Amino acid sequence: MNQGHPAHSLRERLIDAGVDLVMTEGSASLGLREIARRAGVSHGAPRRYFPTHHALLSAIARRGFTDLAARFAAAAEDAGTPRDQLRSLADAFLDYAAEYGGMFELMFRHDLLDSEAHASDADVPGPRLRESTLPLFARLVELVAQDRAHRTKHGTGPSYDSAPPPALTAAALWTNLHGIAVLRANGSLQLAFPGAAEGPDQLVAAALDAHLGRADA
Repeated sequence: MNQGHPAHSLRERLIDAGVDLVMTEGSASLGLREIARRAGVSHGAPRRYFPTHHALLSAIARRGFTDLAARFAAAAEDAGTPRDQLRSLADAFLDYAAEYGGMFELMFRHDLLDSEAHASDADVPGPRLRESTLPLFARLVELVAQDRAHRTKHGTGPSYDSAPPPALTAAALWTNLHGIAVLRANGSLQLAFPGAAEGPDQLVAAALDAHLGRADA
């Protein structure tokens, strides 16, 4: 891709401005006019590169998934067993949510992830936002399956003959982690479980035990 092309440069400037806004002021700040102002262009300029406000927000959110994917890769790099890797990914997910709350909220907005409802965005360069999430989820499914194989091979943990498919277990685990992230961010988690104020370590361990079987079983 030609980084020096004016259209590419302006498109990236608009996304950069949106990323800066969501990181510093939250997802509610992402109006088209404010993004254009931050990018130093007229308020009508974003429409030349993004047919809808939704398309621009999706492009901004894709930056978040790119960052999260890199964090997942780094977190799993030095981990050992599949369960160790799952724990590292869980920690990376929750750390990202705590550090970049505005971007995290934007990334998981249903109206942005529901790509089929926005056919007019098809001409925007890059994958649809939902497609950006699939490799991350696929990695979780892969690790859940590997954990089962590892525990079966070493004779630890329960029998998996009647266990749900790895994809279902991975979805339940992701849902659990997302709930921890959201409830922690709005302060509700600390009310129900005061220990969460110092970090969700115990809750993450409990979630892994619930969905994978106890680590010491």
